[in-house]
Parts: sequence; structure tokens; C-alpha cells
Amino acid sequence: MSSNRGFNPDAESFEQRPPFYIGQHDSQRHESPTDSQYGQILDSGFNFVTTPITNEHFHQRVIALYKSHIQEREHWVTERGLTDAQKANPSLPLPTVPTLTDDDTSLFPSSYVGSLIAYASPWIDLCSEDPIISDISRQVLNLELAYANFCGSRTIIIPGPRQDDGNAVAKYARAIQEAQEVGGRVNLVIHLPMYREPGLEEEVETLSDLLGGAGEGSKEVVKADAKGTEIDLFSTWDSWHTIRTVCKYSGRLFVALRIPKRVPEKDLQERWFSEPLHYLTLDKKIFSLNKAGHPSLTRHHQDLINRYMRLKNHPWLILINVGPSAESLAEAPSKMEVDYPSLSEATKAVKENRKPYAPPYNEFVDYMKYLERHQPPYSAMETPSLVSFQDWLQSPLQPLSDNLESATYEVFEGDPVKYDQYEKAVAEAMLEWKKYNRPVSSVTPETPDGKDLIVAVAGAGRGPLVARVLRAAASTNTPIQLWALEKNQNAYVYLLRRNKREWNNSVTVIKTDMREWEGPRLAGHPNNAITKLDILVTELLGSFGDNELSPECLDGIQRHIARPHGISIPYSYTAHLSPIAHPRIFADLSNRVISDPNAFDIPWVTRLFQLSYVAQKVPKHGRFQQAWEFIHPVEVSRADDFAAANGRARKYVTHGSGSMYGSSGINEHNARHCHLTFVCPTRGVIHGLAGYFESVLYKHQEEGKTPVEISILPDQIDRKSKDMISWFPIFFPLRQPLYFPQDTELEVSMWRQTDDTRVWYEWMVEVYAWVGPKTRIKVGASEMHSSRKVACIFG
Repeated sequence: MSSNRGFNPDAESFEQRPPFYIGQHDSQRHESPTDSQYGQILDSGFNFVTTPITNEHFHQRVIALYKSHIQEREHWVTERGLTDAQKANPSLPLPTVPTLTDDDTSLFPSSYVGSLIAYASPWIDLCSEDPIISDISRQVLNLELAYANFCGSRTIIIPGPRQDDGNAVAKYARAIQEAQEVGGRVNLVIHLPMYREPGLEEEVETLSDLLGGAGEGSKEVVKADAKGTEIDLFSTWDSWHTIRTVCKYSGRLFVALRIPKRVPEKDLQERWFSEPLHYLTLDKKIFSLNKAGHPSLTRHHQDLINRYMRLKNHPWLILINVGPSAESLAEAPSKMEVDYPSLSEATKAVKENRKPYAPPYNEFVDYMKYLERHQPPYSAMETPSLVSFQDWLQSPLQPLSDNLESATYEVFEGDPVKYDQYEKAVAEAMLEWKKYNRPVSSVTPETPDGKDLIVAVAGAGRGPLVARVLRAAASTNTPIQLWALEKNQNAYVYLLRRNKREWNNSVTVIKTDMREWEGPRLAGHPNNAITKLDILVTELLGSFGDNELSPECLDGIQRHIARPHGISIPYSYTAHLSPIAHPRIFADLSNRVISDPNAFDIPWVTRLFQLSYVAQKVPKHGRFQQAWEFIHPVEVSRADDFAAANGRARKYVTHGSGSMYGSSGINEHNARHCHLTFVCPTRGVIHGLAGYFESVLYKHQEEGKTPVEISILPDQIDRKSKDMISWFPIFFPLRQPLYFPQDTELEVSMWRQTDDTRVWYEWMVEVYAWVGPKTRIKVGASEMHSSRKVACIFG
């Protein structure tokens, strides 16, 4: 292992990786570190330190309070003659923990207190079955939070419940909810194990242990687990879910996750990945020694840490009980000695290139720095810009009703993968056109020798697809006549400029809505006649395939495609869904709904990242499932038939009003519905549906040849369009999180609804649990969500 403790930006091999912020926690520390001790810990390589809020003096005072109260209750019996029934009266007085004194704490406001992470007393027992102990524990927690907040601490770690019993966790969650009100400005971090691995709990005895209360039950559970009883891997997550639900997904509530010695299955790792992780804590016990005698972690631990460090707000690391010990810190030199070292110490420090009296660099920190340097570097999909978009909600574009700005076009044009695939699709179409000697639309009775393919790019924007079509024509030696259609008058100006400067005026640029275009006028024809299109190229796809009204736009222009040989690129596109857990987005929307009542009815475009897929791939039921498909051109169009018979000037009507929402039904053919079943072996919670799309840009005429495709499906993107960034997924939220037990099926129903002028989505989720070989019962359901109020307008 290299001893180099930092990056060298000048080295040729330097590549950016997530930084590690490493803290130190000593479970036996009872006093806040002094200024000198704090400096010693930082000099050991740590970036921050935890500190107890109160000390052992306060601990003993609380124990004495409990014992005196028990004696007082016995005194009530002997002196006041209370009967057993009177003794059981729940209205009898409980002890009150008096305010802190300067003997109870060594934490005081200071210049460095903001760099200390306050750690609540691990001996309190909010879950105790003894109401006196649980009440005292709640009072102690509130006193500590209020005082730490006064001192300037902005983050406080609270040991989590040591058992996952429903009643105990409910009491704990209620206490945390109250604590959030007491510490009005601080972040509360609940310290929990990833799962109940024996030996991973806090080592400090609770009040219940010390005073003979209800803590013994949890000890028996650990003993049973140690003997081989099966451990419920998701019970700790269940407890966390209860806590954060009671606290209404507060933005000030986080998790400090204890990493176990044995790394669990991927499903549990991903479940915690989706939660608001503030710290990963690594106890000395989970490290092993390598052949050289240095601490090390298994490859599974390294992979887990590397995965979690990819988050935009990646967790900090806390090493537990790895030194320097309280004893060594107590022997540390004073600040005066450090500032004014002896001559011998100063000479020795200069020779060893260190500060006077500096402690040795901590070997555990040194190893973690080694892991930091050997993380996989950021990939092409992890640029600072893309990382900043992680889970950031954006409203879908409405290109028919809005004119995009140049900067928006520029973002889309920065994706070479998409345009490479489009160029490949156009080139393959041109090559097959020649191979199978298809007719071209430039041939007319007046121009029998025409050889040009008639091509149009509809929705040309600033012209990236136009440039790729010209390149494809040049690479395949295909003569073409090319039209570029754009309704945005501002982008039209830019297209004219590019046509003059880059394309040698070889493109006919038309400012028009593609649905109103009269069609291509044939160059070289004596009457400048209107002909048909051989290839229509469009870039209208949205994150869900059809959510930016590609079907409606293509309905209006497909009449210009030559039949039967004319081609639409893309040929088809499919929408796909998967139920997901995403606490961060749910919390975000819960805040937005205060000012935007429709927040939970909007399909949001976002780069989904900190999520957990709750469904598993099983026979007949995938993790990602197709919702519906659109194929172009549509061979039968009533609107086109009506226009051919009556002319374009007459508006197409159906003379009916029995379609969706009383519309005449002119867009009814673009409505869709799906009902999908997802299998969930483990229990969990769903916050919404992740939406994706795939598209066949060109389907070869030759059998068995792989089509040219693009995809944003997580399990297909690397195979079909690796590193494509033009589209982020879409997220259909649920207004209330939907909890489900293990071995359940999620039934997802979704509709693409339309009337004569708009398109919107409606969705709901139902939960069914199997209770017998052939019997299942409904155990939960979401409400019906609808984006009608924010529908996409096309008419």
C-alpha cells in the first residue's frame, strides 16, 4: 500500500474521484476533546471528530435520579399506604431531569465547536418498556439537543433503537419527532446498523441494562442470532422507515449507517443507497489485517463504499475506535508546548518533516486514503454537470407550445451518441434503398431520370440532424434533396445562417409547423410540383417516448411519406415502467406541494440516481416492463382519408362525442393503456414509477439484421446507446408512499389520455399479497393520479 496521502494533480495518471472526509469516533470518550486534543486528532489524518454532549458525571446523576425515584415510590407505599391499585395509577408523578450544570459537560462554545459532530448519550433507552426509563431518556435527549444547539453544533448523531419491535420503534420515532422541534436548526442523524449483525450494536450499556429494565430482551435476540437463528435483513430498514415516516420525511433527518463485517445482499445495499445517508461508520472490528500487518477491507466492502461515494451528496466516513485513544490524548502536550517546543523536539520535527509533537499518521486513515486514490475515476456519465442533475426535478418540455432557447438546443446537441445513431440509421436506410432498388420520389412523368432521394428533417432545431443527414448522404454517395422544417422563428434564422455558411445552400429551409407543411416541391421540375418524402427524419422523442407529442406531430406530416416504400426515422418507440423507492424526491415534492398543489400529478423529468428498484426480474415479469408502443407511419389514418376526400381546408370531425372526456375522438388512436404486474420478493416502499423509452430508429428490410436503436433503459442503454445523455428518465410520483410486505405483486395501471387538443397521463398502483397457493388479497393501493391539469397541448 502506497503511503502517498493525497492526489498529485500534476501527475499524468491524475483523474478525479470522490473525496473522502474521514472522522474519528471513540465509543469510550466521555469528555469533549480539548483544543489541543482536537488538534492531535486532526494531525493524525482525520478531518473531523465526534464529541459526547454530556459526561459520566451527568450519567451517574441520571442513574441516581432513577434510584431515588424508585425509593420515593416505595416511601409512598409505606408512608401513605398506597394500595396496589393506587400504585398502578399512571398519573403518579414521574421524575424530572434537572437542567445541566457545568459539571455535567465539557462541551462549550468555542472556535472549533462547529467542526465537532455531537453524539448523543448511547446509554439512553427511548424504547424501554419501563415507562420511567423511557421518559427519563426522552428528557435527557431533549436536554442534550438543546444544549448542543446552543453551543453551535449543527449536526447531532443519535444512537438508533437496539431492537426492531413495533412498539419500541414507535416510541423511539415519536421521541425523535419531538427532538426535531427542540433542536430547531440542527440536523439529526440516526445511527443504525445496515442489518442486525451480532456484535454491531453500541457497546455501552443502556439505562435498562444497568437498572434491570426492559433491555434484556434485545440481548436475548442477539444471542439467538449468534447461535444461528436467521436474521431478518430488512428489519432495521423497517425501523428507519417508521422513524422517517413519523417525522414526515424531514429534510433535517439523516442516517449514519454502520457497515457490517459481512456485507449483505445487493437488494439491501441498494435500499440503503436510496436513503438520506450522511455518514458511513466503520468499526475497527470489520477491518482485517493483510499480510503486511496493515488494516484492510474486503473487496465487497470496497465496492459498497465506492458505490455510495457516487452520490452527489456523498456520505462522510466515521472510523470507530481506531485511535488515537483517550489515554494517548490525555498525555498529549499542551498547546503551549506545541507552539513553543523544546529545542530537541523542534530539531527532531524538522528532520522528520512534521509538526512538533505531531502524533503518527493513523494507519486506518492511511488505508482509507489509499482506497480513496484507487476508486474508479469518474466516467463520461459523471461529469460535474451530469452529477449536478442527479435527482433534480424538471418539468417536461412542451416544444409545440414553447419556443426553445439556443442554450437549450445546445445542451441537446452536446450528445454525440444520439446523433451517431441517427446518422447510422439514415446511412443504413440509404444503403438498403440502393440495394433493393426502391423507387425514389424525384421520378415523375416530367422528370423520369430523377435519382435524388427526397428527405426531410422535421423539427430541425439548430440543424444537428440536418448536418448528419448530409454526412450520411456523402458517406453512402447518395444524391438527395433535403428539406429542413422548423416552427421556431428564432431557430429558423440560425438554420438559414448554417445553410449559407456550412451547407452551401443545399438545404431548403422552411419556417412552418410540420403539421401544416404542404409537402416538398421537387427541384428541377418544370412546374415545381409537390412530391412525396422517401425518408422523414424527426427528433421528437421524450423521456417516455411519446410524452413530447411525437405521435400527434407525426400524424400531421405522415401523409407526405411515399407509400409503401417511404421510411420514418424513428420507425417505432416503446415506453417502459418500473416501480421505485426514492425518498429524496418524495421529500422534495412534499415541500413543493405547499406552493404547487399539482406537484404530485406532474410527470417529472429527472436523472434518477439515488433510487432503489423494488421489483425483481422473474419469469414472465421483468424489472422493467413495456407499457405501449407507437409505430410510424400509421398505415390507416381517418384524418388523412378525410383530407384526401374533402381537402385540407376542411377540419376533420367525427360527428361524435362519446370519446374520452366528451371529445370528438380525432386523436383517440393515440390513446394507450397498460396493466403491468411487478414481483417484489422483499418488503419495501414505493414512491413512484420510473419511466424510460427505447426506439428503433431504422428497421432493416434484410431479415436477421440488428436494427439501429437508442435506449435509456438501465439494463439496455450500454448495449444500444452507451453514454447517451440526451434524455433523462421520467418520474410519475405517488402522493403517499405505498408500503408493501414481502412476496407481493404490484399492479400498475397507466393511461395515455387525450381529447381533441391535449394529452396527459393517469396512473395508479395496487398491492396484492399471496396468502395461499391460488389466493391473494389486496393490501394497499394509491389514489388515481392525473396530469390533466398540466397536460401537453397540441391543438
